[in-house]
Amino acid sequence: MWYLICNFNFLRKRFMSKKIRKPIKNEKDFSSKIVKILSQSPNKAFNYKQIGAKLELDDTKSRNQIIKDLKILAASKKIIETEPGKYLVKVESQDYYEGTIDMTSRKTAYFICPDFTEDVFIPTNNLNRALDKDKVKVYVYNRRKGKRPEGEVIEVIERNKTEFVGVIDIQANFAFVSTANPKMYTDIFIPKDKIGEAENGDVVLVTIEDWPKRADSPFGSVIRVLGKPGEHNTEIHAILAEYGLPADFPVEVEVYAQKIDTSIQESEIAKRRDMRDTLTFTIDPKDAKDFDDALSFKKLENGNYEIGIHIADVSYYLEEGTILDDEAYQRATSVYLVDRVVPMLPEVLSNFACSLRPNEEKYTFSAIFEVSENAQVINQWFGRTVIYSDQRFAYEEAQYIIETKDSTIPVDVSITGESYTVSDEIKNATLKLDELAKILRKKRMANGAISFDKVEVKFNLDAEGEPEGVYFKVSKDANHLIEEFMLLANRKVAEYIGKQKKTFVYRIHDEPNEDKLIAMQTVIAKFGYKIDFRNKGDISKSLNALMEEVNGKKEQNLIDTLAIRSMSKAKYSTDNIGHYGLAFDYYSHFTSPIRRYPDVMVHRLLQYYLNNGASVDDEVYETKCLHCSNMESLATNAERDSIKYMQVKYMQDHQDEEFLGVISGVTEWGIYVEIVSNKCEGMVRIREIKDDYYTFDEKQYALVGATSNSILQLGDEIYVKVKNADLVKKQLDFHFLRRAE
Repeated sequence: MWYLICNFNFLRKRFMSKKIRKPIKNEKDFSSKIVKILSQSPNKAFNYKQIGAKLELDDTKSRNQIIKDLKILAASKKIIETEPGKYLVKVESQDYYEGTIDMTSRKTAYFICPDFTEDVFIPTNNLNRALDKDKVKVYVYNRRKGKRPEGEVIEVIERNKTEFVGVIDIQANFAFVSTANPKMYTDIFIPKDKIGEAENGDVVLVTIEDWPKRADSPFGSVIRVLGKPGEHNTEIHAILAEYGLPADFPVEVEVYAQKIDTSIQESEIAKRRDMRDTLTFTIDPKDAKDFDDALSFKKLENGNYEIGIHIADVSYYLEEGTILDDEAYQRATSVYLVDRVVPMLPEVLSNFACSLRPNEEKYTFSAIFEVSENAQVINQWFGRTVIYSDQRFAYEEAQYIIETKDSTIPVDVSITGESYTVSDEIKNATLKLDELAKILRKKRMANGAISFDKVEVKFNLDAEGEPEGVYFKVSKDANHLIEEFMLLANRKVAEYIGKQKKTFVYRIHDEPNEDKLIAMQTVIAKFGYKIDFRNKGDISKSLNALMEEVNGKKEQNLIDTLAIRSMSKAKYSTDNIGHYGLAFDYYSHFTSPIRRYPDVMVHRLLQYYLNNGASVDDEVYETKCLHCSNMESLATNAERDSIKYMQVKYMQDHQDEEFLGVISGVTEWGIYVEIVSNKCEGMVRIREIKDDYYTFDEKQYALVGATSNSILQLGDEIYVKVKNADLVKKQLDFHFLRRAE
């Protein structure tokens, strides 16, 4: 009801009432508003009457204040008096900065700008139509020592996004769309003729087309109807639409892909190193459909081993300048949601032509190494090859061989549904590769690499995509085997080009953020842990020791998450600064071109340089790197939202059960609780805890009871029950039941 009243009041103000000019009450001065008006027309001089008209002020008191403020601003040289009584903004004033808006859920924001060591606070009434992540020009004031600087948005230079997902509320002659995004502080007004096929209550994708100066809300139109709130496909498509990620390929792209000749040609084989007679196999998740990497193994006469890391040669099929390549670049990555994959490439390529399926000849791009018994690389070769995969393993099958040394895969492990036996050659190759991988991993850790084996939440889904159960994915030896050889290929390819000083696409990772590490230390100290800050090497060793110490404990997931968040984000760049987390001076992404466009760029550049090409334009590739990093971030956010959605959906069917949880966060409005058995996280609001009156103690990072002095803090175990499971907002609310004994 409140929402409808606000909407009708808004429309009455906008369309039915005549604006009455009134003085602005309790306004000490109009300096910031004057500067804003002058900044919006930097080449035009204004007098006090014109400024008063802009401010809709015509009373004597306000006009006198405007005249006074104009004189003060001119005296401080923030504006210029071009002729008696006429003023122009001083554009070169150091009080103007460009940067981005970071909205909070409280309808205020912070201005992020490299010129400031701390973020500039933007009050709600100074946002002036800026939205989250918009590029803006801001006038900064209140810069006195000891005071947090504040600012006002003068101009929105560039919108971060104009398309939003929300629920439509249709009235007789108009509609509003409200979003579930807490950082989107306004509804979107939709005129009647732009509602399209939407029905009241539908989830829709809308675009903002205009935001008139006197309008409280932006004006938009419905682009697409996504469905009814809470329905599975609606919510999944809403997640994709929220981040601007496509659900399907354009018809012309699919048609183009279908016409590609995917047959293996003798003429092409003749141009490649023929590896079809070398033992080769893949190890992937049991439900994988695209196999973009394979390993080959051969023992050499000198006692060393030839190990090939063979990667699908996507660049052979994906020709630059085609609509298929343009589409792949725009997507930049496959998106892995809980119930589906949104691929970077059409299925004819991703699941068939490029996929290294067993018992099929495939074109590959390979890194082949001669490796000694102690995993030392003696020789290396890079180039195009053709392979034949002799065996497809799931991780579970390879793990069984590693653990038992047995070549017969039992029914309960086999992905074929029946027991089968692999050859001694394949079994021995698997065991030797595992042995070498463990040596590589040990060396990497000794050099300062950080091991984040965070538990991944996975769901068992029925045929309709409904969650039947939750399980945790844990990396074992078979996962590490593949990981180490993929890392080896990525590192050596990057090192090969990097030492030639030619433009290349690197995967870089900066040192951790010290402020975040200090904040993390404050939290983990509650559990009795600490981090060594003395130097870069000590931090990595300390983090590894911490990861090992918390393994299997109730606080593991919380501390793993905090540690990951303290790290800088890895990204793509032509400026190589190394990879801190892996402790590599050179690192790139070479091994997954079916699902990552940067790997395609790496393949193309590597082949170009193998053909003695000159260094390419780094600015062109830096732009591409930035795009790929941004798309990766959007995909990660979509994947995270899909997991939250499925967790909420799963908990909807368990509303009558009690769950043991661990307090994973404490705020002034309540506590966050992570359920031990399924890692679902929800909120217990402070008013829901009935055994005492609790207040937030910032120093203890805890809730403290006023009467009993009892404490609820990070890591405490409590029992909870589902109060509300909101699929649209992807939020869980819990009832507090009792403390664990």
